[in-house]
Amino acid sequence: MTLHRSTACGAEGCPVRDVLDRLGDRWTVLVLKELEAGTLRFSEIRSRIEDISQRMLAQTLRRLEQDGLVSRRVFPTIPPRVDYTLTDLGQSLLVPLREMVRWAIDNHDAVRAARAAYVPPAAQPAL
Repeated sequence: MTLHRSTACGAEGCPVRDVLDRLGDRWTVLVLKELEAGTLRFSEIRSRIEDISQRMLAQTLRRLEQDGLVSRRVFPTIPPRVDYTLTDLGQSLLVPLREMVRWAIDNHDAVRAARAAYVPPAAQPAL
């Protein structure tokens, strides 16, 4: 596969930018990864992603629902029960996400070593 820019990738209408901007946020991949196991309640997702705030989880789930990746079902109980499930579109996204997660796990040590060895250009000696 060759990565290239489509001629239609201006600020508006670029499918790569439009979709990957959403997927590239801090929480989306983690939420999708948790929903891979099946339907979860809001509180279950939040407990599995310990450092996400209630507000950020709600926003992330809302955007995933808006994009058709997650479905939301509300049960009329007190308090209301809300379940989240991956849609077929969301399930189809798991294939490339699994590869990205595997790559992150396999290369985590190398990336951390590169970060530790990095010398910012301002700190490099002049030639």
